[in-house]
Amino acid sequence: MIARMPNFRRVLSALLLCATLAACSPDYNWRQVQPADATFVALFPAKTSSHTQQVNLDGIRTDMAMTAAEVNGVMFAIGSASLPSAALVQPALAAMKTAMVKNIGGAIASDKAVAGPLPLNEVVADGSRNGRPLRLTARFGARGQRVYQVVIIGAPQDVPAEAVTTFFDSFKPGS
Repeated sequence: MIARMPNFRRVLSALLLCATLAACSPDYNWRQVQPADATFVALFPAKTSSHTQQVNLDGIRTDMAMTAAEVNGVMFAIGSASLPSAALVQPALAAMKTAMVKNIGGAIASDKAVAGPLPLNEVVADGSRNGRPLRLTARFGARGQRVYQVVIIGAPQDVPAEAVTTFFDSFKPGS
């Protein structure tokens, strides 16, 4: 004889199952990524693509490797570049920050230091591209002569706080 579950228990079980499934958003499929050159390790919310291009950081020419993933119009990216001297680190970081804010025609809303294994500068800027509002949340830092930018760009309402925390907290620079 099979015991029947009362209706309220079935409904409660179904609601709990739905809540559990909703919490596991299929849009964010977090995976650990480490580029072949081992410059960092981080969790990305989708399959990444990578490329390297020469950039001009306010007169400092260098090759920047960029790894990125996009989910629902929100870009998660990490860029890194090796500089020829330690004296160029701070000017390069300032140029990276300026360029990222300029890319969205933005204005800085917040600029603060973030403690951690690698001292970082966190910037939040609001701007737009093609009439679409955008928020840039980025962290900039260096280890030795290698500079990093850890960036999230998307419409403010499309960037969940948990995704920002997961992405930023997972970033670990290479040794």
